[in-house]
Amino acid sequence: QVQLVESGGGLVQAGGSLRLSCAASGRTQSSLFMGWFRQAPGKEREFVATITLIGSNTNYADSVKGRFTISRDSAKNTVYLQMNSLKPEDTAVYYCASRSLGATGYEYWGQGTQVTVSS
Repeated sequence: QVQLVESGGGLVQAGGSLRLSCAASGRTQSSLFMGWFRQAPGKEREFVATITLIGSNTNYADSVKGRFTISRDSAKNTVYLQMNSLKPEDTAVYYCASRSLGATGYEYWGQGTQVTVSS
């Protein structure tokens, strides 16, 4: 089991920045990918960014490329999502998730943190 706890959400004006954190505990050594997803009201959950825990390779949704940066601190078992130039359409609940080697999808999810961007 892996436990994930997100923090750092809040209310920010358009053009502002926030940094989300995801602290992992438990069997973290089995995780290969860590990702951020988001779900806006009335919409399906969507992929935002992912990072590999070996090599720190990253991947981003087109909608956030150039504005968001995913990173990790292996010593703290924490993954971050730096969000700059925020837009009202970035408003959503942001979830952290982990995926093990060989898994077909993300297995463990955090409880989510709300990000609200006002215009």
